[in-house]
Amino acid sequence: MIRRATRTDLRALGRLGAVLMHTHYAYDPQRFLAPGDDPEAGYASFLESQLDRSDAAVFVAERDGSPIGYVYAGLEPLSWKELRGAAGFIHDIVVDDSARRSGTARQLLQVAVDWLRELGAQRVMLWTASQNTSAQSLFDSIGFRKTMIEMTLEL
Repeated sequence: MIRRATRTDLRALGRLGAVLMHTHYAYDPQRFLAPGDDPEAGYASFLESQLDRSDAAVFVAERDGSPIGYVYAGLEPLSWKELRGAAGFIHDIVVDDSARRSGTARQLLQVAVDWLRELGAQRVMLWTASQNTSAQSLFDSIGFRKTMIEMTLEL
């Protein structure tokens, strides 16, 4: 089942957000934020700040009453810096290891895309780590296309 996140989900959301942080940091510790001492609390606090926004949503996938994944999406305004119009944006998507390859991520993405469509988004964008080829396969299968490549130079 997929539903809007509530404050009672914050502990599980923090745990899943910390998984996201650890995964990205392992991909490239120079590019991504270090998880720090308590990434679960930090991420839970961040996601809590998004729960009541009208231009953002956090959806939770649950199994047997326990959260097993979430997607965080929002509307982003026109950006001259990024040379793009207003768009929906999938900021985060993460599924617990126990639920991977079960269709949960696909369901979460569909709910987020539908929500963004209802708000009038004309396109939906996301970023994915270059090493995360399994996620890229999922995004490709849904119809996302590659449009930019981020490059980083450490100084």
